[in-house]
Amino acid sequence: MKRSDSSPVIIALDGPAGAGKSTLAQQLARRLGYVHLNSGALYRAVALLGLRNRVSPEDGPRLAELARQARMEFTSTGRLLVNGEDVTEAIRAPQVDAVVSRVAVHPPVREAVTEHQRRIAGRGNVVVEGRDIGTVVFPEAQIKFYVDASVEERARRRYLQLRQEQGTVPPLEEIERQIRERDRADSTRETSPLRVADDAILVDTTGRTVEQVVEEMVQIVRKRLYAS
Repeated sequence: MKRSDSSPVIIALDGPAGAGKSTLAQQLARRLGYVHLNSGALYRAVALLGLRNRVSPEDGPRLAELARQARMEFTSTGRLLVNGEDVTEAIRAPQVDAVVSRVAVHPPVREAVTEHQRRIAGRGNVVVEGRDIGTVVFPEAQIKFYVDASVEERARRRYLQLRQEQGTVPPLEEIERQIRERDRADSTRETSPLRVADDAILVDTTGRTVEQVVEEMVQIVRKRLYAS
């Protein structure tokens, strides 16, 4: 059954680092035939631009200027292009991990990235992931999920991801420490802190496969938007 409302659908996925938002959003978008908008990748791209241009992570105005000047687009396969360059792998480097929270905390940077998010989302149905999507960027989103997992689970996933992508990785304990620090920074920042939207659906991914969680989310979307 099709929706009677023809306006674009926005499905928001918020949650802490390593909870599985990117993978879930990608798979959910694929199942629904929606565009996957990876908000975290946009902030990582700004951090990467800052590193390449030798801009301090504390220099919010200059970082925001870099963000506004950049052309950021996602390909049909979910690759991120910045000024025509595919930076999908580059934004996952440890150097970016180390500064992205400090970059994302600046209000001018968040405003610049929000402009990119809304421009991309204005083109059609999207699954958007981030940390303030359902609370700040798209409070009007038709469906909001808050995706979470234990710190230990998130650290283990990040460890395995880095080992697969880079070969050499920090100790698991160090990754867990970084995640806890990232959680603290994201939840206590003055601008757009990480929090659960009042109307969000909580999804705990600890000990569950991607397929299991995506199937649950698909059923929720179909029931809420497409059921007769």
